[in-house]
Order: sequence, then C-alpha cells, then structure tokens
Amino acid sequence: MNIARIETFLVPPRWLFVRVETDDGIVGWGEPIVEGRAEAVAAVVATLAERLVGADASRIEDHWQVMTKGGFYRGGPVLSSAVAGIDQALWDIKGKALGVPVHDLLGGAVRDKVRVYTWIGGDTVEALAEDALRAKENGFDAAKCNAAAQLGPIESPAAVRAIVDQFTELRAAVGDGFDIAIDFHGRFSTAMARRVLPLLEPLLPLFVEEVVLPEFSRDLAAVTAGTSIPIATGERLYSRWDFRDVLPAGIAVAQPDLSHAGGISEVRRIAAMAEAYDVAMAPHCPLGPIALASSLQVDFATPNFLIQEQSLGIHYNQGNDLLDYLVDPSVFAFTDGYVERPTAPGLGIEVDEAAVRKAAEDPHRWRNQVWRLRDGTFAEW
Repeated sequence: MNIARIETFLVPPRWLFVRVETDDGIVGWGEPIVEGRAEAVAAVVATLAERLVGADASRIEDHWQVMTKGGFYRGGPVLSSAVAGIDQALWDIKGKALGVPVHDLLGGAVRDKVRVYTWIGGDTVEALAEDALRAKENGFDAAKCNAAAQLGPIESPAAVRAIVDQFTELRAAVGDGFDIAIDFHGRFSTAMARRVLPLLEPLLPLFVEEVVLPEFSRDLAAVTAGTSIPIATGERLYSRWDFRDVLPAGIAVAQPDLSHAGGISEVRRIAAMAEAYDVAMAPHCPLGPIALASSLQVDFATPNFLIQEQSLGIHYNQGNDLLDYLVDPSVFAFTDGYVERPTAPGLGIEVDEAAVRKAAEDPHRWRNQVWRLRDGTFAEW
C-alpha cells in the first residue's frame, strides 16, 4: 500500500483539499489550508510529495516526523498546515484499508455524540439576537460571535460599554439555557482584555477566545488570573511545543485546528497534554468538510473534549457551504446541537470527487481584509 500520487485542489469558498491515492486504489482526503495563503500551502504539499510518493502509506508517524523535521528549517503555519492535510489523508487511507473509522484507531470512542456550536453575526445587537434565536430554533444550544471590530490599544469608555451592552442584550434574548462563546480574535491588547473581561463575567460566557494575540501568549497568565471567565486559545498555535507555554497559564480550553496544527497525529498529542492541565478541547474549525470530519474523529476519542466548532452557514461560506462537496451530507446532521458518531471507515465521509475537480477549475483567491484605525494605522482583523 504505497503512495502513488498526491493532488491538491483549490475550491471555493476558501479551502484547499488534498487527495492521496495508493497503488492499490485507496484514496484518502485531507484539508491543508492557511486561509488567505492557500497557494503557498499547496506549493509545500507538492514539495513534501517528492519524498512521499512511493513510500508506504501506513507509516503515518514516520511520515509525520520526516515532514515536520526532515528540513533544516522547521515550523510555521504553512508547513504545519501542509503536514496536517497529508496527515488527515493518511489516517483516512489507513482507516479505509482496515475497514474502521479513525477514532477506532485512536483507542475507540469515549462518547456517542459530539456537541457542536454554530456562528452568529449581525451589524446590530438586534440582528445578532435574531441570528441567535434562529440558531436556537434550529436546535443549537451554543453559538459563537465576534466581540468587536477594529479596536485601539486602549479604547474609550463608550467603546467598552458598547461591547458589554451588546452581550448583555444577547444574553437577555437567548436566556441562560443557551451558551454564548465570544471571540476576541486577537483584537484586544492585554490591557483591554483585562478591562473588559471582568465586565462580561455576570453574563457567564461559555468561554472567551483569543483574548490576546498568540505572540503575547506569555501574558495569558495575567489575563486568566484576573477573571473567572474560561479563557480559550490555540487556533494560531501549531504544535505541542506552542501549547507547552500556554497550558500552564490557566487557560480553560485549548483550540488547535486540525488543518493547521499538524493534523490528527499532532492534535491527538495536544489533547493528551491538555488533559494533564485540566484543560478541555474545543478544536477550531471554521473550514470545510474534511477538516470537520478529521476534528470529529479526534473528538470522539478524546476524554477532555468540550465542544466542536463547525462552519455551516458561516459568513465566510459565500457560494459554497460545508455540505457541498459530500456525496452523503447526512453524516453531518446536527440534531439538538449534537452530531452522531460516524461509523464509516476512515474519516467517515465520502468526498464528491467530481464536484471537487469541477470547482477547482475556477480556483478561489480568498484573502482576509486589512483593517485600519481612524488614524490610518493597521488594526487586527
């Protein structure tokens, strides 16, 4: 069962898929992507393929070690995302070859269903509340939204109160039986985070995510010590070594991305590390169906799992959505805020290869926005 060929496909809305085929005809799929840098990741996948084609597809760990450490220069999101997608595809192949879902290969399921949350948005408090109530009507009992748009290092009292008032009204609209997660998106300075978080405490958020940028991870201990709100981070941390510095800082939730942080192999190890610090897992996944399928395989085998992000209907999905590249989209049927355990071999999904190939004929060129403050300086998006 040797690797015969590796192909990548840039497909809308902003995704990159990788297809790995063995010489005996087994096909595995992965999703290697850095949003806004998809072409760079595809180039690295092609470079890694030079060593992989002709090799035994079943030697997943050996391939992971060589892909991540075989070059003199290591690390970074582009390399780790390329590795992640290939790693997902190799696990998909191995599960299909053995006729079992990947979570069986990770020790077996520890739960029967996985809780998921949805995204809500809106330019006004009223629109945000309407979106949350719609999600509630659709069976979800948890949602996440961004806390604010452009922010300076230390904002005015009016700006701070606007953030707090928005979530006060949202909590009043949905009630206490609905969980709200708040994504700071790295837009808050450490000082702003410490100012705003205590004001949000009475609203009991499920967690507050990425309160500071990853380069300020060393300051997380000061942030977590100053609030009772569970702090989540990790979507821009790419290895267990990155998480080694934040796990002792008092965070409550680790959020590695299965398409960024080295794939199933590495996120499984990050989860085990997090468990030793009493930190729950909520994998980041505003991406496509292969990334979600990979996340779910880890979720079902992870004792310290909390909740799973998914992108159905998210504002990024313009033109194509989460279910568009699947032969059977019912595998992601969300019922009462949960998804059932997949039982099909490999990642548990069947990718519609014809649809992928057709979509890739018109590859996307998605780029994130660049924001500026009133004085013209760069602002975190």
